[in-house]
Amino acid sequence: MRVLLIKTSSLGDVIHTLPALTDAARAIPGIQFDWVVEEGFAEIPAWHPAVAQVIPVAIRRWRKHLLQTWKSGEWKRFKQRLGEVDYDLVIDAQGLFKSAVLTRYSKAPVAGLDRDSAREPLACRFYDRLYAVPREQHALERTRQLFAQALGYELPPQIGDYGLDRAAMVDASAQPYLLFLHGTTWASKHWPEADWRALAERMAGQGWAIRLPWGNESERERAQRIVAGIDNAAVLPKLNLAGVAKVIAGATACVAVDTGLGHLAAALDVPTISLYGPTLPGKVGAYGRGQVDLCAT
Repeated sequence: MRVLLIKTSSLGDVIHTLPALTDAARAIPGIQFDWVVEEGFAEIPAWHPAVAQVIPVAIRRWRKHLLQTWKSGEWKRFKQRLGEVDYDLVIDAQGLFKSAVLTRYSKAPVAGLDRDSAREPLACRFYDRLYAVPREQHALERTRQLFAQALGYELPPQIGDYGLDRAAMVDASAQPYLLFLHGTTWASKHWPEADWRALAERMAGQGWAIRLPWGNESERERAQRIVAGIDNAAVLPKLNLAGVAKVIAGATACVAVDTGLGHLAAALDVPTISLYGPTLPGKVGAYGRGQVDLCAT
């Protein structure tokens, strides 16, 4: 069976889709997924063994440069690619108008959430098969339920399995270290820098090595301030997503704010304390074994 999956973004949402693929692969031997995902996250689907092909899409970039996108032929090639394969089913796991529009370029029937379940009810106009999934639960579990209904198998009762091979990413010779995932998109989700510094001093005082990744210049400068003068605490070099994943996989534990990398730590089964401020983790928090969510009060 060949299924086209539409789940374009964000990083956390993409990661939260992985357990549904694991469920499907165990229930339907030989099933394969082609996954349409934003180009910035295209590395992630390829890590799952049930994914045959990753089809990058650049909705964010194309929106900013509509004329250039049309002239370059990128949009035309993308549409042609979706129509080349005879899929058995298309699943829109995003439930947004922008994701639903992409489904029209495949000839296969389209499955998605019904009006009461989708984030944007207008998306339902593009679906041939509608499924009800209660909203008051974690987003990851909602996706698992959508897949189970759309593909016709009973949802496993066990905790979701991301299907990633952490052991294959880990450098067994590296010394144990803690990883501070301090970067996040929204200013309101940041943990105070002084608190990061105090935690770094405390953990270093207990003999722990500490590592900090970064994704832009502002995060690099903050990381440098957090570890300045602390023995065995270091800012990592610039890494791509696959490089950060390897560093996360090798960590003894992580401390994270509300960020996609925190979800990646959960997916790799790394014990993590995630710090939440303006958002509540009940529906979108880190999901998995060894995950502790702390909320500001």
